[in-house]
Amino acid sequence: MTKERAARHCGSGGGEQWESSVMGDGDLERIAELLAGRNAIDGEIAAIIQRPMTAGHLGEWIASLIFDIELEESATNTAFDGRFRVGPLQGRTVNVKWYLKQEGVLDTSSSATLDYYLVLTGPRSAAGPSRGGTRPWCVRAVYLFDARRLHDEQDARGVRTGTASSVLRRQWDEAEIYPRNCNPLLRVSPHQVELLELLTG
Repeated sequence: MTKERAARHCGSGGGEQWESSVMGDGDLERIAELLAGRNAIDGEIAAIIQRPMTAGHLGEWIASLIFDIELEESATNTAFDGRFRVGPLQGRTVNVKWYLKQEGVLDTSSSATLDYYLVLTGPRSAAGPSRGGTRPWCVRAVYLFDARRLHDEQDARGVRTGTASSVLRRQWDEAEIYPRNCNPLLRVSPHQVELLELLTG
């Protein structure tokens, strides 16, 4: 096995580049050991949530327990993931997202059947190169967006709907329900706060 890893370049359109670095056989062996351990942990989580271990599936499972959401039978439902069972939002549809960093973007939909986005995020971070960084599995903040209002505001700004759609800092602040309860649409109970604090990492 070669000791030198060649630099890998993204296309001319931009993106991150891998710098040349020396990688020994021991590094790959250690990675293989760590992956085996991670696969075992992921398998245990999958057995509990009854879905493959991904941020999407686990985020939906966590949200369903803490915020009393009845998830759809099919995990491939395109517009929303479930409905609130109780409280002021009872019966309303919700799309759950879990982003391991809060980078100011949100995957959005223009579906008329979607009422709310419930967004769990890790630590706040500016978009940029990931070299030397981590994406810890934790929840540091939770946001609730009115889907129609957000769509109208983005449309007025000329922001496209879809993957990594831009959301203003002001909009995030107004939508926050944890740790600051700034959003009157949903008040987080002390018990829900206790449960969320288990996930702060």
